[in-house]
Amino acid sequence: MRGLYVLLFLTVGYVCDALPAAYLKDPVNDRPIIGILTQEVVDDEMKPYGKTYIPASYVKYLESAGSRVMPVRLNLTFADYEKIFNSINGMLFIGGAVDLETSDFAKAAIIFYQLALKAYDSGDYFPMWGTCLGHQLLTVLVAKENLLTKTPAENLALPLNLTTAAKSSRVFENFPHETLKALTQEPLTGNFHHYGVTFETFKGNEKLEQFFSILSTNIAENGVKFVSTMEGKKYPFYGVQWHPEVNRFEWDPKVQYPHSRNAVRVSSLLAEFFVNEARKSSHHFSNPEDEEAALMYNYVPMFTSAFTSYNQVYFF
Repeated sequence: MRGLYVLLFLTVGYVCDALPAAYLKDPVNDRPIIGILTQEVVDDEMKPYGKTYIPASYVKYLESAGSRVMPVRLNLTFADYEKIFNSINGMLFIGGAVDLETSDFAKAAIIFYQLALKAYDSGDYFPMWGTCLGHQLLTVLVAKENLLTKTPAENLALPLNLTTAAKSSRVFENFPHETLKALTQEPLTGNFHHYGVTFETFKGNEKLEQFFSILSTNIAENGVKFVSTMEGKKYPFYGVQWHPEVNRFEWDPKVQYPHSRNAVRVSSLLAEFFVNEARKSSHHFSNPEDEEAALMYNYVPMFTSAFTSYNQVYFF
């Protein structure tokens, strides 16, 4: 009997010792850092404060789900961007109003896009997310041409028209049934755009059709059907034509920012989803000093509600 106890003890000890090695085989990164690409200032009211900017709502959105944020500057060298890419765990392209082919924002984005493609093909996970203009940017990067047409939905909160692909999607797989139902029935998505990719254009473009699954559509104010949510079929790239970050972190009373309980839940679930995608990346800074110096904590946002619809903005 004593021998049996010894055998059990040795067996359990062996299994317990083996578990860490098994986890290390595919580790989860619980200290993710997501980059947000800064964007050129184009509004005259904002120009006195900096050349590039990031609305603080995007930062809070990611931080609320357990990520830290690095602002990624424009006009750096390829070597600089490659070093940043190997240090962070994902990238978010924000909304805005710059040219999607000639702007410094677009030129920097294509470098990260190409690095992420190459990395994934070699077994290195690096997720990317585009919101509004960032969503449009992903379609330009994939299609290698600008396919945008007028799909106005300016200051308009809408429910989503989910496609059949949404039910099996990564983006919505962890949504509770009642929240997903609310997303199709209640105005939970804030839209602030003039242009988009129509459903017909998307389906008619072989590159987009092969690369992305359409998860939702909406009808613009001019009656045109546009793609409002998409995810990569193979690559961990995601786009929303609407703004999930505003549901919790923007409060201008003149703007239709959805703030209902369900709107807040949708925002939280999407932020958690993308941060959990970033946890799959093992990229890291070479030393703690460089990591600390890169983080958004080194910057102070400005209170901007007097001259923008954003409550706070980081200027660079």
